[in-house]
Amino acid sequence: MWHSDILNTIGNTPVVQLNQLAEGLSCRVLVKLESFNPGGSVKDRIGVAMILAAENSGQLKPNGTLIEATSGNTGVGIAQAARAKGYRCIFALTEKVSQEKRDLLRAFGAELVICPTDVPHDDPRSYYSVAEKIAAEEQGGIYLNQYFNEANVNAHYQTTGPEIWQQTQGQITHFFATASTGGTISGSARYLKEQNAKISVIGIDPCGSTYYKYFHEGIIDPDEIYSHQIEGAGKEYLAGNMHMDLVDDYIRVSDRDAMHMARRLVKEEAIFVGPSSGLALAGALEWLEKHGQELAPDALALVLLPDSGMRYMSKTFNDRWMQANNLN
Repeated sequence: MWHSDILNTIGNTPVVQLNQLAEGLSCRVLVKLESFNPGGSVKDRIGVAMILAAENSGQLKPNGTLIEATSGNTGVGIAQAARAKGYRCIFALTEKVSQEKRDLLRAFGAELVICPTDVPHDDPRSYYSVAEKIAAEEQGGIYLNQYFNEANVNAHYQTTGPEIWQQTQGQITHFFATASTGGTISGSARYLKEQNAKISVIGIDPCGSTYYKYFHEGIIDPDEIYSHQIEGAGKEYLAGNMHMDLVDDYIRVSDRDAMHMARRLVKEEAIFVGPSSGLALAGALEWLEKHGQELAPDALALVLLPDSGMRYMSKTFNDRWMQANNLN
């Protein structure tokens, strides 16, 4: 059997049990490998979903232009769907986006505008502001705005959550995910909690992001917002798609621990994923070890791993880069 086009291959990504890295824990740990999507990340799901929503609303016209602020993966998801459907793409990226992601976006025909990383989100130089400006000036252009676009959350409610429930045969007790836009964790959590309200949802935040402290204290502390090296995770403000009421706990992980966990995954489990996946797993394993005595004998944890390691060969998996950034 074959698919009618590449977009129909998105989703139904595999779930794999961890063995070496979960040794000694009191529960089974599974990982969901979003790198198996055709564009290589979990963001394939929202790329096509946001475009379909824009088409259905009449906002996106034939031969229109799609504009987005992205750390790379959402851009790939959008560009892939746009190429299949005949739309033009313009993306605003920060300077920290890897060269591999930039090259991949250009391969799909996207136009890139590179913006400074260390500026507030409302600064006119930020990639958010630049994307908004381009959309306002581009005839036939629309700003998809993944951070506040409801199609983002809905994509995970309709696909990721149901897949996890089915693949674990309804036995999942703990769901771990990183968050930036909030779509993945919020949409998946909403579906899972509708099936079983007792499922615990734990978010993992990089140091330098706001979500950890906002969850625990209800504040955004400017003193704790700073640049970090994890692409596609964390945020300096509360995104509209980040629904904290669906999250039961939050843990924070350093750049170094995230990078090293990504490296350990490929060496110890033969699973080649990026630093945001290392972030997710490092946080999950820390949380499970800390709460081990509280876990039921039949506890089943699933960690969502967002993308592939292939996009970080010049960074996470480059010894010189790791040393230059004091991460070795």
